[in-house]
Amino acid sequence: MIKIAITGPESTGKSTLAAQLAAQYQTVWVPEYARSYVVNLGRPYTLKDIEAIARGQLALEREQQQKANRLLFVDTDMLVLKIWSEHAFGHCPTWIQEQLEQQKYNLCLLMGVDLPWEPDPQREHPHLRQFFYEWYKRELEALQVPFIEISGQQQERLQLAQQHVEALLQLAQQHVEALLQKHQF
Repeated sequence: MIKIAITGPESTGKSTLAAQLAAQYQTVWVPEYARSYVVNLGRPYTLKDIEAIARGQLALEREQQQKANRLLFVDTDMLVLKIWSEHAFGHCPTWIQEQLEQQKYNLCLLMGVDLPWEPDPQREHPHLRQFFYEWYKRELEALQVPFIEISGQQQERLQLAQQHVEALLQLAQQHVEALLQKHQF
């Protein structure tokens, strides 16, 4: 299973790209659990809510992975929840940080902030997108996870992401062929 996380600031096309890639590769994607959680909350969210969202996101990812066809695209990962928690409450629960450090994605797509802001009642920081983008990038570098910066308009983003998915698929195929050759199957 090749797992690709799509991460980054608000209103950068994460959900759109996840859905497009899943359709392109005939697989499923993991939507952002926070969207359905917060819409039904009826009050301001708390740190406990972010923890519940993190648990829900992980459960949804496990569920969707069972349905995936070789590739799984994940809209929102523990990095989003870590940054959200730290920005909103000044710290991140230890277990979310631990989950972040244990994440095993073959690639993260860091979404750029060059798309126009789309207002949404759940979005909070239109004026801080560049600030958050730089924060995400620093965190990904510190975690030493493979990531690609995705920018441009929707079609450009899709094409760039597809190039990197194709490269991953090609590497996986080469790895399988090398194993088969080594064991002479």
